[in-house]
Amino acid sequence: MEQTSADRSSELRADCARCFGLCCVALPFAASADFATDKAAGKPCANLRADFRCGIHVRLRQEGYPGCTVYDCFGAGQKVSQVTFAGADWRSGSGAHARRMFDVFPVVRQLQELLLYLDEALTLTAARPVHDRARRLFAETEKLTLESPERLMELDVPAHRRRVDEVLLRVSELMRAGAGRRKERRGADLMGARLKGADLRKAGLRGAYLIAADLRGADLRGADLIGADLRDADLSGADLTGAFFLTQPQVNAARGSAGTRLPASVTRPGHWTAAG
Repeated sequence: MEQTSADRSSELRADCARCFGLCCVALPFAASADFATDKAAGKPCANLRADFRCGIHVRLRQEGYPGCTVYDCFGAGQKVSQVTFAGADWRSGSGAHARRMFDVFPVVRQLQELLLYLDEALTLTAARPVHDRARRLFAETEKLTLESPERLMELDVPAHRRRVDEVLLRVSELMRAGAGRRKERRGADLMGARLKGADLRKAGLRGAYLIAADLRGADLRGADLIGADLRDADLSGADLTGAFFLTQPQVNAARGSAGTRLPASVTRPGHWTAAG
């Protein structure tokens, strides 16, 4: 029986209860506006408890760790913990075992992100002409995530990503048909841009730098937002209805309000303001 979108999506969301705190150990971070302290890759965060839970999870922003609140492994944590390493946590084996787990985690995370985009593509009616290709790539990518640690560490992820990107670009073209050349802003430097109330319907914002951009009241309906950097972008009152390839980490990194309209694929962050 073919998986439904709900079946696929359930495995593309982080389930920290089934993970060994991999993002809190494997990944490095530097003292900055996003993190209160430095932490080297492979070193457990000082806030990680013995049960692999975060000791300050409900106070991350107040304690100076907003960077943690905008990260999502897309289900890679539980897959590496429970499938790739069959429930053997990084503390239970040798140092080599831990290093293998930490090396594999970011590889699987990249694959899970591609699965997220392919899964969304399969829900888009306008993208129906490429659904067969997207379905085959989803199955192939899913199979890769189930490979052994050794095979995963040898995997050429950029090459596989290029194949997936061909389909995702075609999806964007189909979704944005009739948008016109002026709406193509792929990779544009829009940091701090004054775009209040801008008409960005069906805009191609793939990989655009929208850091701290003023997008209050902007119309982003049907926009392609894959890879767009929305850190500190103000989406208060903006309309993102039908925007696609928008992930929860992107939304979490932005600012918004009760008046911001979001696609059903993401949820409104708790730190957004109630006004507007």
